[in-house]
Amino acid sequence: MSQHDHLNISVHSNIPGHLIIPDWPAPAHVKALQTTRLGGTSCKPYDSLNLGDHVGDAPLTVARNRMSLNTLLPSEPVWLEQVHGTVVAIADSASCRPQADACIARQRAAVCVVMTADCLPVLLCDAQGSAVGAAHAGWKGLAAGVIEATVQAMNVAPQNMMAWLGPAISQQAFEVGDEVRVLFVDADPQAAAAFMPSQHGKWLADIYALARLRLNALGITQIYGGDYCTYRDAERFFSYRRDGVTGRMGTFIWIE
Repeated sequence: MSQHDHLNISVHSNIPGHLIIPDWPAPAHVKALQTTRLGGTSCKPYDSLNLGDHVGDAPLTVARNRMSLNTLLPSEPVWLEQVHGTVVAIADSASCRPQADACIARQRAAVCVVMTADCLPVLLCDAQGSAVGAAHAGWKGLAAGVIEATVQAMNVAPQNMMAWLGPAISQQAFEVGDEVRVLFVDADPQAAAAFMPSQHGKWLADIYALARLRLNALGITQIYGGDYCTYRDAERFFSYRRDGVTGRMGTFIWIE
């Protein structure tokens, strides 16, 4: 957690210290929240604030963990069935558990959420706070264009938008094959700078850098966050690549 995150939590006195308040200059009526693995009731290996109901944890325990956040949220979040795609749900009118990897909202109190455990959560809003969005950007979704789809669905000028990059796996721990590198570099030659050779004949991918390239290409230059590593910080974060069977964290955003 950065120094700024600590400062933000102290300002939001009603927010438990095990949660992260994104450090970005969003309008005051745009609210966002990032959970960690701390502060819940799940037993190992889901300990303890697991929000994923699809990973083998006890359903009642997951429901209890989700309910523990209710006092911090204005309404029930739109929980997605994430499939590493580019479909964007609309929180204002979403049905129960839509199959999507991003969510946007324009109406007050409609809560967007994406769940991750190494993949990159991306929050978006415009300077006026007229629209907000959350995207689940693992390498598959990132390459397929989930950020671009989210921005398009928000229907505001990209140059008037800002982004926050939440906890994800760092480059030092994210080894991928040639096929992943080729996918990104073929789409944008600048993406080559986001890959370093690994000791195993593969590549270490910087998912934060890849997301920044995608955002910049859209005209979004106000980009914050991106200084975590879910893999290396086992005390605070779930990591699928590190543990295999594990929980999921949530990244929330809404208009107050």
